This record gives sequence, structure tokens and C-alpha cells, in this order.
Amino acid sequence: MSHNFAPGVAAQPAPAAPDAARDAAPAADETAGQVGGQPGGQTGDQTPAHGPATSGTLDAPEKAETRHGHAGFWTLLVGSVGVVYGDIGTSPLYAFREALVPARTDGILLPEEVIGTVSLILWALFMIVTVKYVAILLRMDNNGEGGILSLMALARKALGGSRIVFMLGLLGASLFYGDAVITPAISVLSAVEGLKLVTPALDDYVLPITVVIIVALFLVQNRGTGKVAAFFGPMTIVWFLAMALAALPHIALHPEVFRAVNPWHAVVYLLGHGTGALVALGAVFLAVTGAEALFADLGHFGRKPIQVAWVCLVFPALALNYLGQAALVLEKPDTADPFFQLVPAWGLLPMVVLATLATVVASQAVITGAFSLSRQAIQLGLLPRLEIRHTSESHAGQIYLPQINSLLMIGVVLLAVLFKSSSSLASAYGIAVTGTMLLTASMTFLVIWRMWGWSPVAAAAVMLPFIVLEFLFLLSNLIKVVEGGYVPLLLAGGLIILMWTWVRGVTILFNKTRKTDVPLVELVGMLEKSPPHHVRGTAVFLTSDPEIAPAALLHNLKHNKVLHEKNVILTVETVDTPRSNEADKVRIEPVGPHFYKVVMKFGYMETPNIPKTLVLLRRQGFKFDIMATSFFLSRRSIRPAAHSGMPLWQDRIFITLAKNANDATDFFQIPTGRVVEVGTQVTV
Repeated sequence: MSHNFAPGVAAQPAPAAPDAARDAAPAADETAGQVGGQPGGQTGDQTPAHGPATSGTLDAPEKAETRHGHAGFWTLLVGSVGVVYGDIGTSPLYAFREALVPARTDGILLPEEVIGTVSLILWALFMIVTVKYVAILLRMDNNGEGGILSLMALARKALGGSRIVFMLGLLGASLFYGDAVITPAISVLSAVEGLKLVTPALDDYVLPITVVIIVALFLVQNRGTGKVAAFFGPMTIVWFLAMALAALPHIALHPEVFRAVNPWHAVVYLLGHGTGALVALGAVFLAVTGAEALFADLGHFGRKPIQVAWVCLVFPALALNYLGQAALVLEKPDTADPFFQLVPAWGLLPMVVLATLATVVASQAVITGAFSLSRQAIQLGLLPRLEIRHTSESHAGQIYLPQINSLLMIGVVLLAVLFKSSSSLASAYGIAVTGTMLLTASMTFLVIWRMWGWSPVAAAAVMLPFIVLEFLFLLSNLIKVVEGGYVPLLLAGGLIILMWTWVRGVTILFNKTRKTDVPLVELVGMLEKSPPHHVRGTAVFLTSDPEIAPAALLHNLKHNKVLHEKNVILTVETVDTPRSNEADKVRIEPVGPHFYKVVMKFGYMETPNIPKTLVLLRRQGFKFDIMATSFFLSRRSIRPAAHSGMPLWQDRIFITLAKNANDATDFFQIPTGRVVEVGTQVTV
């Protein structure tokens, strides 16, 4: 009987799976897999007995803030400046410079074009960041957590499960990875390029210095962000203040730049420049890149610290800097790099150093976001189980994924070397961010309509302006596909293929093993009639479907012909909330005199710890000695089948993903000395 899967295949959680793959959690004991899926393909759209996600109403975020209250409001505010706003805080390095390019094409830069460009940037910041993210999306948490996968979970819950929403979440996650590769490359390049203004002799050293900084940044990720986190916030505050102060003298000389506050100048610019306006919009959007971090890092800092930091510091500093750059260009239209030329000659080198530090912070923020997103994707069954290391004893969110880190480092270095300058990379940057934002806006509409209880007309009235605006931004960036916009599209396409292959492969294996499964109740009845020899201790058999006898149990009976005094059939479920309810985290149900069914629930932001959670059973009267407990896991070696449900190339991708999955013992944090593995082969 072939009952086991290859490493990383089994026990897929189903919350994010589409309807066709809701049973992606393989039956039997596929514990070499990620996390135990919910039996019968149950998703986060469960009944209340299974602990559904919260509604995501306006009051929901208060739970998150309560959770963060002990850290102190001002501590969280300073931390949010460093982590949440690191990315958007470095946009002035290149956004205004690139936005002026269409207006310079005819060789004449008019004052109205400068005012119109900066007006577009200011109103983009106000509409997309202030209104959409700060005022609306920060109220749309999933038990205190944000990000596109959390929003996808809410949207799917609102619709009772949806293949379309699943695909939107898949696409959004893939685009975010594209952003995570491009951001460090363009940010560090744009900062180091300031050295050319210090002395042209350093021009040839810009790229090597950039590569060294990028490699060093990724090499220290395994140490965790905890040791430098306290430095991030204050240093970024200094960065924002320096940007604002550098702009003030130029604004004082040209106070007419404040005309840009009137949105009419932005409208006139767009109407008067035809297709050039569409190109300009693509560059203007660079000013709001990083806004997605406001929502993604909601769980780390809470809603109010992020909102106050934006309104009181970040937005005013960004607005003043863009106005200062506009004032400088009004005075000197031939200014090539308005950001660094804002500062006097004596302050240029310190500003370059500060900018480089700021871009490292921005890069750190997006890398950390990629780690968090990867863990969510693993827990939701979109990726195979990967190694997750916790780098802080006090902050569960500080994690490190070696495989993701290595892939990101290779991608970032390749982009920096191939594109060589921040201007070249600017063409590749916008598509990933605009795509993610457009998908976020679409799913937000669904949550407002179906979960908050608004009428579809009212929900559309709120979100349609953002959808239209971001669709225009996306169109403007698609114009640059040939120049570099293909990079995030290729990255997203590749990641979608990987994730979809994983979901399909697990589903196929699940359906295959169903044919040879033995119902647990039937097996228990047979063992009661003809009991084998019993040995002392407790045996834990991991399975994704508690109704089916685990393959490891069958193999143990077949080959060893013994049964432990206590046998636990353990299922690990991932629920559609960031963290599971403590009261409902583990439940036990006796099945016959020697068998017990145990279900553990973990949120998609948690890392399962089976031994620690098993101890909770003692409160329910289940006595056992952890040192006399053996954990039986199944390990399957996969081979491509002649007639598979997938093409051969997709089979090979799936097998490669399974082989590179992390060991189940490490993933579930089981003591290695207490693990027994049973392995067989299976075809897919």
C-alpha cells in the first residue's frame, strides 16, 4: 500500500486553495508535508465551531492595538517610521527626477510643467497613501494582521470561498516578490549614485559599491533585525527631517511652488500632454511605492502608530522635499539630480551617506516583508515547507528563511548588474507595485461590500476612484514593458507557475491516495477484534485527514506487529486567521480504547510547535510522558508517472519543490530523537 508522500508534499493547509484544490491537504499521514490540512478540504470559511476569522469590521483593528499596547505608543511610532516608511521614504531620490523626463523631451521645461508634475506627486500621495491605505485599509485587518494574503483570506471568507479571489491573491503575492527584488536594487543604486556628484572620479565605483552593500545586507539577515531595529527608527526620523530641512531654503526663494497644492495644476498637466502624460504618470507612481508596507506591517505596530507617523512626520517631510526639488528646478531648469543638489556642497557627502543608510533600511523592510509573506504562503499551502528560523525570543514576527534570502540576494545582484543605474531600473519598478495595489483595491471592494455589509453601490463609490486611478498608473507602467517592465512580469509569472504547480501536485497526490485509504474507525474495529501486542508509551501519527488511518500506522502494524498503549492520530490545521484561538488550539476525541484523535490549530502567522501544544492536552485529562512518546512520520519519494494529471515539465517542477522542502521534524519542532520515519515511493 502506498500511503506516504515525499518531503514537503503532505498535509497542505487548504485556506487559500481554490475550490478545485480545496482537498489539497493529502489524505493519510503525509507529514513530510507542510502543515496538516483541514480534513475534507475545510478552509478558513469554516463554521464557528472551527474558529472562523473575525469579520474585519471597523472595530477589529482595536484588537491589534491592544496586543501592541505594552510596547508603548511612542516606541511603536518610532519603529513604524523605520520599518513601515523606509521604502516610501527613499522615493524622493528618484521619483521627481524621473517624473520630469517626459516634460524635458522637447528640450524646454516650462514652470507650469514643473508645478503640474509636483502637483501630481502630492495628490498621488494624498489619494493613495493617506486616503486608501491610512484611512481605509488600516481598518481592514484580519485579527490584527495586514498584507495582501490576509486581505485575500478575508475576501474569500466574505464570498464563502472563491477561485477568482485565490488567483488574485496568488498574483498579488507573486508581484510582491518582484517588488522585493527590485526595491533593494533601485534604492541602493540611487543612493550610491550620489557619489558621482561628490566627485566624477567615483563614477566607475558606483556599481561595485552597490553590489557590496547589497551582498552585505543579505549576509547579515541570519542575525535577525532585532539588534539593529532600534537604530532603524531614529535614523529614519533623521532622514525625513534632513529631507525637509534641505528643501526649506529653496521653497523660501520660490514660494510659488505651493500652487501645486491645487489639484487643478495636475489636471491641466495631464490634459495638455497627451500620451506624454501617461508616461509621466508611470514615473509619478514611483513616489507612492512602498505604500503597501503600511498595510503589510499592520500586525507589527498597530493602526494608530502608523497613522500618526504618516500624518505628523512622513507626509509633511515628503511633501516639503518634493516642493523643494520643484523650487530648485524652477530656479535651475537644467538640474540633473534635484534631490542631492538641494543640499550645499559641504552637506553632499553626509547626505549621500544618510541616503545610503536609508536605502538599506528600505531594503531591509521589503526583505522582512518577503520573509513574512513566504511564511504566510507556506501556511496557506501555496509553497512547500521551507526552513523558518526565529531570530528573536521576544518578537515572533522576526524570522529568517535561508532559501528565500539566497534567492532574493541572487535576484537583486543580477538586476543591479544588468541594469547598472536607478534610471534604467525605474522602468521595471512600477508594474509590480501598481499591480499589487490594484489587486488590493479590488479585494478591498469585496470586503467592504460582503463583510462590512455596505451596499455594492456605496462600496463602489469608495473604492472605484482608487481602482480607476491605479488602473491608469498600471497602464502608464505597461508602456515601459520593453524597457524593463518585463522583469516583474517574468518574476510574477514564474512564481505563479511554481505556486499553482504545488497546489495541483498536492491535489493529484491526495486524489491518488484516496483510492487505497483505510478508514480509521474500520481499522480500530479490526484491532479490537484481533489485538496485536501492546507496548508501553504513546505513539503520535501525523495525518492531514483524521478519518483515514495514517500510512505510518499501517506500516508499523505490518512490519513491527505492535501497537502502543496510547495512539494519537494528530491533525494540524491552518485556520484563516493570523493566530488561532488559545482556547480552541487543541482538542481531543477518544476513538476506541487505545486511540485518540487530536486536532491542533495554528494561524497562518504562527510556526507550528507540536510538542509544546501537546502539553495543553493535560488540561483535558490526557496524561502522557513526552519522553516516552514516539512521533511517526511518513516520507514519500515521488516519481513522475507516465500518465499524469500535469505535463511532464510540471511534474518535474513539483518533484523538485518537494525534494527541497524542509524536514517535517524541524518544521513541526519535534525532538529528532523521538521521530520514526517510514518511506515509500509514489508516482504523480
